[in-house]
Amino acid sequence: MKKYFTFLFVSIFIIVVASCSNQKSADTRTISTETLKDKIAGGWAGKMIGVTYGAPTEFKAQGKTFDDSIKWKPSDVKGSIWQDDIYVQLTFFMTMDQYGIDAPAKKFQELFAKAGYQLWHANVQARKNYYDSIFPPQSGHPDYNLHADDIDFQIEADYIGFMCPGMPATANQIADKIGHIMNYGDGVYGGVFVAALYSEAYFDNDISKIIDKALLSIPAESDYARIVNDVILLHQHYPADWRAAWAELEAKWGKVQICGAGTSFNIDAKLNGAFIVMGLLYGDGDPAKTMEISTRCGQDSDCNPSNAMAVLGVIKGLSGLPVEYQNAVKAIGDSTFINTSYSFNKAVDKTLDYAQKLAVQNGGESASGELKIKVQQPQAFALEVAFPKLVFDRKISAFATEGVQIKGHWSNVGPKDPTKLEARSQATFSGNAGDEISFTLEGTGVSISGNWFKDGGKADVFVDGQFKRSIDCYFNYSNQQHENMDLYHITNLAQGKHTIKVVVKGEKRPESAGTNVYITEALVFKTADKINENYKFSFQK
Repeated sequence: MKKYFTFLFVSIFIIVVASCSNQKSADTRTISTETLKDKIAGGWAGKMIGVTYGAPTEFKAQGKTFDDSIKWKPSDVKGSIWQDDIYVQLTFFMTMDQYGIDAPAKKFQELFAKAGYQLWHANVQARKNYYDSIFPPQSGHPDYNLHADDIDFQIEADYIGFMCPGMPATANQIADKIGHIMNYGDGVYGGVFVAALYSEAYFDNDISKIIDKALLSIPAESDYARIVNDVILLHQHYPADWRAAWAELEAKWGKVQICGAGTSFNIDAKLNGAFIVMGLLYGDGDPAKTMEISTRCGQDSDCNPSNAMAVLGVIKGLSGLPVEYQNAVKAIGDSTFINTSYSFNKAVDKTLDYAQKLAVQNGGESASGELKIKVQQPQAFALEVAFPKLVFDRKISAFATEGVQIKGHWSNVGPKDPTKLEARSQATFSGNAGDEISFTLEGTGVSISGNWFKDGGKADVFVDGQFKRSIDCYFNYSNQQHENMDLYHITNLAQGKHTIKVVVKGEKRPESAGTNVYITEALVFKTADKINENYKFSFQK
């Protein structure tokens, strides 16, 4: 009897220990430090390779595919040293180095606002917002950033996914803070999605499964999730014809952007994110084919192959990329990206260091040449929609004879680069206190456009006679000035006639060379269903 109970006890003990061991194994993922570093290097290399591959084609195909030859050779990767796809996020690394991973969002905004490199779209608006004392999350909010849905965070969230192997929930927490510096809603989801792609790619090489898992990190009801699911559906219907899939996608989603409204220019995160997925699904894991398809889809066609190639880089590791690609990246491994203290080699080493720290902070272990990572389930954000039911209607030029009223002494100025605009006045401007310009329009939203110049001054904005806020038209950061920027916008107006009045204050910030307020046009929006909301593909009708 004693032997029986002893045997029974030992058997139960073995079962319990085995069960605990299996449970622990199921709760963790293990990756060797060598493999992890190789995959991190592959991700960064993919960014550098992809962005230089597509750079000569950027925005040369708007609303159409790029059908000219793509001339690229591996040694061209040296051009990545000057690419915003990389240097912006390296500034975020520098912020972490100085102030820690948990530094407040305002500190990240400050360092990238003060960096010496040039910025555009949502990023440059976030930079200006910093100097106008508009800080995160308001700096990316649609009330203060008309570029909220733009691609910016999508192209600079790579480092988050790279340092969160198998940790999509941790990646989301970081992306929530950083993404709202410059974006909102779908603009943030773009960065969340690509970071989740990388996070999953460390432990899976099935591209379709990686995409499906990454979708779990963003709200299923978001337009970003909808367009990615549309690409998946189109790939299923046209498995061997990406051009047919592209045409269907363009017809549904190609004209719903806010930035670039009324034009063929589209820097919206959704559409460009869809082109990343197009390259991945139709590229079949082949680097050259993946980059070519993402590039030929057009629009921001250096960023999209950069993200797509980075996913393959994480899957394959640097050692799994074509040898000529590896050698080209290694040849510039110690070259510093502009206005940062980072090189490729340093980025790889620091990413590895942060990945190990984050894994341990989140219940994992780092020892004996391997990293054990506690399994995380993706946690999607609550839904944010930047500009619901907002549809472009028309433009009203500041030189129009109807709908525009000017009081005071205004002058006209031509474009800085006459080759980019028609040979006419580009803006009307005044620096005289009390001078005003008014736009009268029918609609539910409006953006007043003008110039950010080094002699820019301040103005007050009134909507239907009510003061809304003051604006500042000064900009001369990182040797940049900008034409035709959003000076002020308002949405959710009641349907009907409205008057937007801009009154020059004759005031300026100390560093400005003048008090001028430059006005170019008003973009008028209406409330309506967007094209994509009721659209059916040809095979769904």
